[in-house]
Amino acid sequence: MGVIAGFMVPHPPLIVPEVGRGGEAVVEDTIRAYEKVAEEIAELAPETIVISSPHSVMYADYFHISPGAHASGDFGNFRAPQVSFEVDYDERFAMQWANHAAVNEIDAGVLGERDPNLDHGTMVPLFFITKKYTDFKLVRIGLSGFSLATHYRMGQLVSTVADELDRKVVYVASGDLSHRMTEDGPYGFHPKGPEYDERIMDVMGRGDFDELMDFDEVLCQHAAECGHRSFVMMAGALDKKAVKIEKLVHQGVTGVGYGICTYHVEGEDPSRNFLEKWEERDRERRQKQKAAEDVYVRLARRSLEANIKEGRRITWDEVKDEVIRGGGAVRTEADTSTPYATEDGSATPLAIEELTGKQAGAFVSLHKDGKLRGCIGTISATRDCVADEIIENAISASTRDPRFDPVEEEELPFLEYSVDVLGEAENIKSPKELDVKKYGVIVTKGMRRGLLLPNLDGVDTVEEQLAIAKQKAGLTTEEKGCKLQRFEVVRHY
Repeated sequence: MGVIAGFMVPHPPLIVPEVGRGGEAVVEDTIRAYEKVAEEIAELAPETIVISSPHSVMYADYFHISPGAHASGDFGNFRAPQVSFEVDYDERFAMQWANHAAVNEIDAGVLGERDPNLDHGTMVPLFFITKKYTDFKLVRIGLSGFSLATHYRMGQLVSTVADELDRKVVYVASGDLSHRMTEDGPYGFHPKGPEYDERIMDVMGRGDFDELMDFDEVLCQHAAECGHRSFVMMAGALDKKAVKIEKLVHQGVTGVGYGICTYHVEGEDPSRNFLEKWEERDRERRQKQKAAEDVYVRLARRSLEANIKEGRRITWDEVKDEVIRGGGAVRTEADTSTPYATEDGSATPLAIEELTGKQAGAFVSLHKDGKLRGCIGTISATRDCVADEIIENAISASTRDPRFDPVEEEELPFLEYSVDVLGEAENIKSPKELDVKKYGVIVTKGMRRGLLLPNLDGVDTVEEQLAIAKQKAGLTTEEKGCKLQRFEVVRHY
């Protein structure tokens, strides 16, 4: 039979009456929609229900599928231990899913179990479903730190396994929306909260799932969402399927967004190949971005790729003719008026003079799938010229950043680069002299020193900037008596 439906649902324990104790009345619309979902699942009578939960076991680089034949859990952590569950797992489905993941080079499986008990992200959907229907086996999976595209691919394998086993499968994507919807909510307010909720409900209501992978990390982090990757995995399970979509409810009255949408499969539809569509758009975007790189970024890319592909360090004289030639228009942020490139992106005499005749600190930053992949730099000059500084720091960013594994050759086409050339640091007396968009900051106390570049995604206030710089210096945010310096940069893309 295969995948026959998908459901996007929230998981607030509040809506369980034994937990809410009357407080659940504020989300009555969500409760009614949840009951409708349970009735629809009962009518579908699936043999297997797959639930992806943000609160199941989660790893940065591994999808954990819950192992074994049985599992149990209760709402004891929410003062309602009398609400309990016993479920049977579909072991064959879980193992076959893990096997397909291995074939497709996705790290996933039933190893690494840390807590066999059912989590509330799983139990809240079960609370409603099992009131109407119990004749199913469960497959439970946690999310991961992998890219959104990889979550989609993992979801596609649900459909593959369901078809192979001839199982009637329903996918339940458990996840709340933004946790920062109101000032009086448990996590406070951020303007990105309502922005995220409006956008995710629009996308899920239309079922244009390729747009799920266009949500950037900064929006998701500021919104403090927890279900996005769960929704993406469900979208993968519905890949190339015609679906009847119904948007049942969206509420944010508790300060947390709750959304419910249903997707009933009505046949095949090859045009709903959303991952392929997104990958093509992403490929075109990266090609345009690469064509627009200026000489600074071209030099960083050339250095990194030579080191990884050929195991050697290039020199400026060796590659200058190649990297000076333009492939598009230059983009700088800190000083857009500086003429570093001609109209076709070729380096200007000013750029060449700075690269070869000036000494300065420089940072090379790498991003992949919208996330930082490496960043190493120097506060002040350590080489004879800026070009050599970039050449060395590009290699370091890809191989010596202790936060990340070294970059692999297969990652090279997906890396996005920026190069920051630092101005002279100047002492300041007060954080009032900082501007998070214009100035980077250096915090020093004794032998400890931390630096943060300006104009970084997700760093919107001086307080945030100083807190991160202190953390990088190994200092607490409350540390007093720190020396502060500021500096400007020219950022090259």
